[in-house]
Parts: sequence; structure tokens; C-alpha cells
Amino acid sequence: MSDKVEIWHNSRCSKSRDAFQWLAEKKIENEWVDYMKTPITQERLKGVLNKLAIPAIDLIRKKEKIFIENWKGQEKTEEDWIKIMIANPQLIERPIVIKGKNAVIARPLNLIEQLFTENEN
Repeated sequence: MSDKVEIWHNSRCSKSRDAFQWLAEKKIENEWVDYMKTPITQERLKGVLNKLAIPAIDLIRKKEKIFIENWKGQEKTEEDWIKIMIANPQLIERPIVIKGKNAVIARPLNLIEQLFTENEN
């Protein structure tokens, strides 16, 4: 397998490191995007949400203290949640593995396999 994939991650996240190891073992070329250091644009985030086929609220880490203190239980629009994630990237679930037109949140890790076993992207 040599299809290059993109991984959105937080370098402090063990799940991100697990995803890197999985891809390395399979010899899959990948590009890392540390969204804590390299800001994600609204357009890019919307594109990834489309590839994940989920609403913005499902990409938010709801156990983060900042979420609990500021937004838990609130109703927001899709645009509002996207803006909140852009301003507070620690709320973005990780790792996100992107291949072609598809993406997965690699929790659990074996979800990455879907990108390589389902119909070609």
C-alpha cells in the first residue's frame, strides 16, 4: 500500500502515536498536521466533516474541561460549533485519518482499516 494519507493529531495524544505506528507498520506514506500548532481553517474543517460524514458536534471532545465549562448542554448551529473548534482546537477529536474522499476518527485504532479495505478512494 502506498496511498498517502493525512493525519490530524495532537502530538501529546497517545492515540495519535498509535495511528502513526499502525501506518508505519503498513508502510503507508503519511503527512501529519498538528492542529494545535498549525491552525485549521473553517473551510478545511468543513471539508473534513464532510469526509467523516458527521455533524460538527460529533467531532468535539466533550470531556474537555473547556467544553464542560463553556458549552455543555448548549444548542449551537453547525457554524457555531465549527467556529468554537477553530478557536479552541483542543476540542477537536483525534486522530483523524484522511484518505482521498474519506476520513475516520481512529478511535478505536482499527477504524483506520476501513480506509484501506472499503471501496477504493
